[in-house]
Amino acid sequence: MHAEGDAITTNDTTPDQDAPKVAAVIAAHPDDPDFGAGGTAALWTQQGWEFHYIVVTNGAKGSDDPDMTRERLVAAREVEQRACASVLGVSSCTFLGGEDGELDYSREMLGKIVREIRRLKPLAVFTHSDQMIHRRPFSSLQGESEYVGFVNHRDHRNTGTMAVDAVYPTARDHMNFPEHIDTEGLETHKVGQLYIWGHSDANFKVDITDSAERKLAGLMEHKTQFGSRGDDFIPGMRDRFRDKDGNFYERFLRVDMPF
Repeated sequence: MHAEGDAITTNDTTPDQDAPKVAAVIAAHPDDPDFGAGGTAALWTQQGWEFHYIVVTNGAKGSDDPDMTRERLVAAREVEQRACASVLGVSSCTFLGGEDGELDYSREMLGKIVREIRRLKPLAVFTHSDQMIHRRPFSSLQGESEYVGFVNHRDHRNTGTMAVDAVYPTARDHMNFPEHIDTEGLETHKVGQLYIWGHSDANFKVDITDSAERKLAGLMEHKTQFGSRGDDFIPGMRDRFRDKDGNFYERFLRVDMPF
């Protein structure tokens, strides 16, 4: 279980100062990268990092509007994700086209994720937990800091598993998806740091107090998701994200990849 005292507060973002500061956020749906690591992206891009979003599914199921069509929703969510990325300073968004709500672990999708890692060559990769998600509940009152477990969406779990497998060892080893190398001219790549949000064993937290308002502003670009929530939505989210010390954090299980 997550223990508040076990999490390390740090904004020291690059242990290896010679490594290119490139990060990839691999997320299941439009808006997931922003919830999981949007504050970190907004903060670190101002410290010299280059962030890229990789969105695995098309977001085609994410609407309770009875008049919404699949085609309109998919198109809108891509536009919204790009708009949010722009607010946060994210350099690019790539959409891999998986079907929302039906994502399986597959060789095809693993290969797409591996291709993006080899193309972008990130030092750091951020992604979902592949287990129960641990977060503050929407009903949290300001000043509380307890994290509770929720059932994690299947697309989140499968994205997290494939992202971790892509990081290690698949993108690293040339015998995996050799067509990337032989035909497409890419190279193998070893990721240096893995950050998993929503994990019960979080050991690393980023103080995003200076970028929290940008994160919230970015989330509001997802109008198909939050546009009808009313005037209380932003204050409610602000209270949910604020910790007992008055600051805002994003928490991760951080794994340094030695080989």
